[in-house]
Amino acid sequence: MVGFETAEDLEKRGHTAFVEEDFEEAVNLYTEALTLEPSSASLFITRAAAHTKLENYTDAVADANRAIELNPKLSKAYLRKGVACFHLEEYETAKASFEAGAALDPKTASFKSWISKCEAKLREENGEGATASEPASPAVDTSETVAQSGSSEVPSSSEPHSQKEEPASSSLPVPVPAPAAPAPTKYRHTWYQSQSHTFIEIFAKGVKKDKLEVDFGEEILKVVINSGESEEPYVLKLHLYSKIVPAQCSYNLLSTKVEIKLTKAERVQWKQLDFDPQPQTIKTVAIPKEVGDKVKYPTSTKKPVKDWDRLEAEAKKEEKDEKLEGDAALNKLFREIYSNADEDTRRAMNKSFVESNGTVLSTNWKDVGKKKIEGSAPTGMDMKKWEI
Repeated sequence: MVGFETAEDLEKRGHTAFVEEDFEEAVNLYTEALTLEPSSASLFITRAAAHTKLENYTDAVADANRAIELNPKLSKAYLRKGVACFHLEEYETAKASFEAGAALDPKTASFKSWISKCEAKLREENGEGATASEPASPAVDTSETVAQSGSSEVPSSSEPHSQKEEPASSSLPVPVPAPAAPAPTKYRHTWYQSQSHTFIEIFAKGVKKDKLEVDFGEEILKVVINSGESEEPYVLKLHLYSKIVPAQCSYNLLSTKVEIKLTKAERVQWKQLDFDPQPQTIKTVAIPKEVGDKVKYPTSTKKPVKDWDRLEAEAKKEEKDEKLEGDAALNKLFREIYSNADEDTRRAMNKSFVESNGTVLSTNWKDVGKKKIEGSAPTGMDMKKWEI
């Protein structure tokens, strides 16, 4: 019976499913094996490979990161992370991962190929364009075969491979894909930040939960809102200004908007929301304003121009009248207190929240400004400091 199978048996079955290109079944079997052996780095690596085949790149990065935490000396964990990050267009992170893997296993040629590919993509992002000596697209590591037995250490044959891997490098030129069509500007979005988080609000009314998709990468945020079969989906894809921690990011769906909370990997102020290697100076043009009329901006569309000020006012009114419960209601209360507070109150709230690791929120600057605020654990729990 399957219920009495060992982690080793489940891993073998997962390898078989992988070779047979049943990647969903492979992921399920690796997951079952991990419930029995949650500290197996090799299982996280093989599941990351299956996730990559299913194009679940965010999950692949998470599994590769977990494998690195369990055993930082496994070069294949860095390979899996790098490949997934490359597909997420996080080329800086991918390159760093490949370089770390190459330092552990300099004999593996695929690391060098992937690093060259990342450098070419970064040159394109910086507007330098591809060079004549740019290498062809690197091949996925196909030197792996299915392991015959599970092990906590991962030899060169511990991961499965598919018979339909990408072809190896050749002298043929690499076709350049056509640029993607720009996302329809159906919804407006704004953002603000604190020392540790960045918040994004997308003003989309009446979005159903099953029509919303939000993917977090270390440098990428992708939001898809499917309106219906007759309409193009709204897609917001951002190459973020700085890195985030995907596992600590979240979103909240309200009746008038989508709230997204990004946890910063570094406590730095973002100068802008998305990364721009060559920021351009925007020229402002004075627009004449007639007495008694609102400013009308030039447009080429024949459709009626939306009054964004009125829509924002309506959204804020609906948000204010909306009855929330639990954490959402508490967060709304804190935002209202902060927005209506003076400078000293805001300083007190920021300092107490940061220094207490989110367990204390004070508005008394005279008290907070004199001392360091220690964390206060809930009743029945103890505070514990983690070394990072």
